[in-house]
Amino acid sequence: MQQTLTQAIDVLKKNHLKVTKQRKALLTYLLENQDHYHDVTLVDDYMRQQFPGMSHNTIYRNIKEFEQAGMVEQQVEGEQARVKYQCDFSHLHHHHFICQRCGKVTELKECPLDVFQEQLPGYQIVGHRIELYGLCAQCRQELASV
Repeated sequence: MQQTLTQAIDVLKKNHLKVTKQRKALLTYLLENQDHYHDVTLVDDYMRQQFPGMSHNTIYRNIKEFEQAGMVEQQVEGEQARVKYQCDFSHLHHHHFICQRCGKVTELKECPLDVFQEQLPGYQIVGHRIELYGLCAQCRQELASV
């Protein structure tokens, strides 16, 4: 984990963001829980417990800056924003399978964009996000044994 934290700090520096103890704490929290999306309100609660004087605006601004730097991925479900640490810096463009029972996130290596582009001759796709939902193997096994 220390190596990943060092990489994250390098990304902060490359994006001209100060390396503060608050940002390190936020990165550490996200790194320790990088296989799940987390409600931004829970991240906010955690950070305010660690740094009682820290404002909501500062926490949300840091998350937005991390997202702009490619360090975190954000997802919105209804009105609830969720965030997770970017799982693979060597493949910034990727998609996820998200377990609906335990919330585990698994990265998908392949992108099916070509299939969609073939169905849209003359169109220009400028962005996309693909997330698959279901049950992970462990949850399926646990449910089968009940």
